[in-house]
Amino acid sequence: MINSNRPGTPFSSSRQHILAELTIVNWLIAAAIKQESTEQVAESSQGVYISKAEVETLLTQPLNYPWWVNAPPLLAQPEIVNSLENLTEVLLLQREASHEQGVVLRLDALVIRFSLSPIDRAALLIALAPDLDLRFERLYAYLQDDITRQRPCVDLILTLICPSTEEKLIQRQRFTAQAPLRYHNLLQFVTNKGQGDIPLLSQSVRVDERIVDFLLDGDIIDERLASFVTVFEPDIQFDALFYPDTFKQRLELLAQQQVTRETATLLYLVGESGVGKQATACAFCNELGLKLLVVDSSALLQLPLADFSRSVRLIERESWLQHALVFWRDFDSLLSDEQQLQRDTVLTTLTRHPRLTFLTGTTAWETDEQYAQINFTRIDFPRPNHAERVQLWVQSLNGHNDAALATALAHRFRLNGGQIKAAATTAANLAHWRDPDDHVTDADLVTACRLHSNRKLATLAQQIKPHYTWDDIVLPADRLDQLREIQDSVVFRAQVYETWGFDRKLAMGKGINALFAGPSGTGKTMAADILAHELGLDLYKIDLSTVVSKYIGETEKNLARIFAEAETSNAILFFDEADALFGKRSEVRDAHDRYANIEISYLLQKMEEYDGVVILATNLRQNMDDAFVRRMHFTVEFPFPTENYRRHIWYKIWPEETPRSADLDLTFMARRFEISGGNIRNVALAAAFLAAADGGTVNMTHLIRAMKRELQKMGKVILDEEFGIYAHLTVNDQYRR
Repeated sequence: MINSNRPGTPFSSSRQHILAELTIVNWLIAAAIKQESTEQVAESSQGVYISKAEVETLLTQPLNYPWWVNAPPLLAQPEIVNSLENLTEVLLLQREASHEQGVVLRLDALVIRFSLSPIDRAALLIALAPDLDLRFERLYAYLQDDITRQRPCVDLILTLICPSTEEKLIQRQRFTAQAPLRYHNLLQFVTNKGQGDIPLLSQSVRVDERIVDFLLDGDIIDERLASFVTVFEPDIQFDALFYPDTFKQRLELLAQQQVTRETATLLYLVGESGVGKQATACAFCNELGLKLLVVDSSALLQLPLADFSRSVRLIERESWLQHALVFWRDFDSLLSDEQQLQRDTVLTTLTRHPRLTFLTGTTAWETDEQYAQINFTRIDFPRPNHAERVQLWVQSLNGHNDAALATALAHRFRLNGGQIKAAATTAANLAHWRDPDDHVTDADLVTACRLHSNRKLATLAQQIKPHYTWDDIVLPADRLDQLREIQDSVVFRAQVYETWGFDRKLAMGKGINALFAGPSGTGKTMAADILAHELGLDLYKIDLSTVVSKYIGETEKNLARIFAEAETSNAILFFDEADALFGKRSEVRDAHDRYANIEISYLLQKMEEYDGVVILATNLRQNMDDAFVRRMHFTVEFPFPTENYRRHIWYKIWPEETPRSADLDLTFMARRFEISGGNIRNVALAAAFLAAADGGTVNMTHLIRAMKRELQKMGKVILDEEFGIYAHLTVNDQYRR
């Protein structure tokens, strides 16, 4: 292991440098062994027998001398010091030549990054030797008089590198818990099983495997972190970020200030997923010439507290090894009171290091006064407005340069920059799956936008796939006009609020709230379906059984979750039978009444804050709270259909593919039976099944039979006379089998 390089010859790699440094370790061990006492080693080399003579010798030795040294400490002998200085001088010249040639020597980098002392550096090399050459294991076992101790103990390391006993006692602190070697997990302390607590000097040490890999020019991330940490090479510049120019200029100025800042700095980036928080961090790293180390905070929280604390230190260490800044994704998962210990662990660790760290979340937060020494800045990332969304779509469509399409998508879907880019990619994939040679269609883009809207709402509400159109509903002309006005309010919302400036006039209430009132079966759900279909939005029907709770405060929590998820879902919220939830506030007679009224007041607040589309449907408008009705932008009455409207419904209800007899008397059905559109739909469907089982063509026999069943289901007393000229069909035996 003799270094053959000439003085001043640069090392070609960090590996070559480490091997050269180990020549000094090899030389120190050889010098130490030359001083050992052959007789003493022979008597006790296996560690199983201690003679009386050896005990007497040990008692006469100076305090803290190792058993194998009868001469003064190695580094107290002039001839040894001179030889060691000569070797060190040769290595120093080679190191300087390497730095001049731009060769990164990992050991020197480690010393700088973790503020290691010369004693730390020497200890690290002595502990590293067995990881590179197994014969050092036997040499250390020989020097420690125990074949099972193949790693150097703290006492052996200090004896090899300290010139006096007093110096050994002073340098012992370099191996304590808060010293760099141990705090940063550069060294691992090994004790034999069953020994329990043993003195620090007796503990064996080894270099952490990740540090061994680093010193040998390895950059593979620590395997203990691989499941929740990822390293990125930043390739984004501030100019590429899609933000207003003034916002980008502030970010760039902040990045430039980090070059000379020598204190711990936290940037808390607040905004929903996809607004560009990670892209911004990459731009910072690109400006500073660093990598980005992304930590999944939610995954890290699954670890026990002890493992969590160790992992936080390993993350900080890995950032130094990777020459990267740390990006704590979803840091707000640590903000609850239950996670205070974990949060304090992270922040305390960050205070020890004068560098920039990114924290991200979706909720506002400020550090406690106990961390006042940290430079803390919160940066809010708003959702892009309509004009910004149009530009993002133009940039993302790549050749599909249709300004009208970009405007329409920006109107319809309130997506952020990340979602828009992802939706454009998904649309291209959908087109490729349909036909590799086909182009992206408008339908592909709409589908992709819906896919990249927040899908978590599906866990809180029932998703309804819209499929009805304006041709499917039968209502008075005035009611249809009202529904189309609701559609226009969604389509032109950005133009009125943003372009025409009404956004500045309204603090809240920018969403669209509509009340559909009318008897059951009159088309309220169908109207909501039509609006969602025409607007290209998803429709979510709120299941009241999952919202209303008998426990105080739970209903509000459930509603808060629904409205929070709906903010980024680009969907229509549909509350059916809303009077059960939005009913009139009552006079307070007991605690139940008081909390029920609190729930209603809370709902009023959420309705005013929400910017999306909410449709409330009720069969009993008179039971709705007046405050809710006043806050509705639209109130649409769905009347019970008259004969004329029932006839239109009877004719519209049949699909073109359904075989029907020419003698279907739909005018008679509309005039004779006063039922709602929902009931008519049920009768038509039942008649279709009867026809399918009886020849395959719907005729009056099937229709009368289905009507009889529907009236029975409605609880009405049925007389044959009610069926008029078709009364005889109600007793037809052709269906009996």
